[in-house]
Amino acid sequence: MLRVLLMALLSTSLAASAGSPTPFGPAPRDADGRFQNRYTTATDKSRLELLRWMWDSARQGLPPAPQTLTPVVTPELAFLQANARAGAAMQPAVTWIGHASFLLQMGGLNLVTDPVFSERASPVAFAGPRRQQAPGLSLAQLPRIDAVLISHNHYDHLDVATVRALAAQTGGSPLFLVPLGLKDWLAAEGITHAVELDWWQSHRVGGVRFTLTPVQHWSARGAFDRRATLWGGWAVLAPELHAYFAGDTGYSPDFLDTRVFFAAEQDAAQGGGFDLALIPVGAYEPRWFMREQHVNPEEAVQIHLDLGAKRSIGMHWGSFELTDEPLDQPPRDLAAARAARGVSEADFGLLAIGQTERLAPRPRAP
Repeated sequence: MLRVLLMALLSTSLAASAGSPTPFGPAPRDADGRFQNRYTTATDKSRLELLRWMWDSARQGLPPAPQTLTPVVTPELAFLQANARAGAAMQPAVTWIGHASFLLQMGGLNLVTDPVFSERASPVAFAGPRRQQAPGLSLAQLPRIDAVLISHNHYDHLDVATVRALAAQTGGSPLFLVPLGLKDWLAAEGITHAVELDWWQSHRVGGVRFTLTPVQHWSARGAFDRRATLWGGWAVLAPELHAYFAGDTGYSPDFLDTRVFFAAEQDAAQGGGFDLALIPVGAYEPRWFMREQHVNPEEAVQIHLDLGAKRSIGMHWGSFELTDEPLDQPPRDLAAARAARGVSEADFGLLAIGQTERLAPRPRAP
């Protein structure tokens, strides 16, 4: 019940006109100046639809209890810390902290995506979705972070206590890279080392280029600020690795647009596309309510194909109970979706919480 009460807080319905289909322009806005998706307005659910979901879930006793716990492994702290200090010799690597939080080591930088280390994904500490598994790394175990990538402002992706802790890290605050509208939010929390971007805008840190890309979702932290700030995915291009972080999204043509946008920078001799894509695979039932805002594993596999990703890792599952499928259902559905499309587990798989995967660097240009 706490889960659906939180969703009720975030799901005030607002009328919206169709977003602009122009694929490579700035994020479209409605007549009230609120951001829109490029290809649909259906992420704006009515109160009646929300009440239907609440009633159906309660009547059916959803979600069922998971049959298995989310896998957890002991993190490779010695490797992560040594790699963090390696500079130009850094081994490209990705570590799943849990949900949408990853430690990415690439381009000589230590990056975290949508970091949430709190016990609950909620505006309050005493209610809302509780973490089912501890983070794979604690805040104290992280190396010094150079940049934080935020996809949008929902509580399971942007946590006040976590960003405050990161901003107070020894050696100074990391750079916070955020969609439009969130720089002021960070400033209100005392965090000023931030850059905010519109869709397709880029910012460079050393030799790494960060670009905010369109995804199909929405934003809100209360009942009256729906779509007041932007949302997006992140393309992170370093000489030795091209990575993509989808944040939170429904399926849309935005991913084909993203592949086209970066086509000129993807080496055709290496097959084009991204070397690594981090794609959500959880929080997708019931489909009639979630389809426009959360992909299921079948659609996640399609995103993998649309992006031309060489290696994809599923995320947004196993940590917080947010929707109607059991917490351990995404791995089973992902396996079936891969088999249906002829995609191997080596091409699109999962990590255990705390697990690090070392990635092969791209060949250096002559």
